[in-house]
Amino acid sequence: MKKYSYLFVILVFFSFYGLQANEVVWGKTGHRTTGHIAQKHLSRKAKKEIKKLLGGQNLATASTYADEIKSDEVYRKYSAWHYVNFSFGTKYGDEPLNPGGDIISGINTCKEVLQNPNSTRADKVFYLKLLIHFIGDLHQPLHCGKASDKGGNDFQVRWFDQGTNLHKVWDSKMIDSYGMSYTELAESIDVVSKKRRQQWQEGSILDWAYESQALADKVYKSAKSGEKLKYSYSYENLDTVKQQLLKGGIRLAGVLNEIFR
Repeated sequence: MKKYSYLFVILVFFSFYGLQANEVVWGKTGHRTTGHIAQKHLSRKAKKEIKKLLGGQNLATASTYADEIKSDEVYRKYSAWHYVNFSFGTKYGDEPLNPGGDIISGINTCKEVLQNPNSTRADKVFYLKLLIHFIGDLHQPLHCGKASDKGGNDFQVRWFDQGTNLHKVWDSKMIDSYGMSYTELAESIDVVSKKRRQQWQEGSILDWAYESQALADKVYKSAKSGEKLKYSYSYENLDTVKQQLLKGGIRLAGVLNEIFR
């Protein structure tokens, strides 16, 4: 009887800590929201070509692939492609770049592979899935945050009564607390004029990174280390989160329409 009790405790332990480990790849609602919005703004040609590559998947379901492969050692070299760190007030390239790449070089590599007629189908599928995810990451301000605290991952705060970090609050806590599915969230925020869509799609990947870094500076100033964040914080910042999700979706559609024109 005692043996079964120990077995039960062990199973509960690993079930709990397995769940905690999975939390590092949460943020799926945000990525799927961006993917769902992008899907609606694809050109007919892009939609056709992407369907050929992804088969039964749409942009929303493919958007989390780059996080799902993180635990596989084979794909560890792509970890640095999820973010970029360069000092606030400087330009990208003023300081030594990460030899493992970053979100800017990663996105550009994805685009090159997809536009290269000699790329294999397998490579196009893989890098398309990465591109979908990385455009989303680029619009989460703290993916362009400080290297010193790993983009807010070491910036400890409390979300209501739960210990967490500033990156996590912006990655998923505010979104999940909003209580909408990704389809509901996407439909509720995808209200933007054609002129504004065109404006958002202008500029380069680097321009968008500078924009996110400027927002990251504001995010760092929005909280103090150890602070308890709750309803008032969400009230003051959720609109920014929603706008970034929308921008990410509109811009992802623009990038894909350009690639598959």
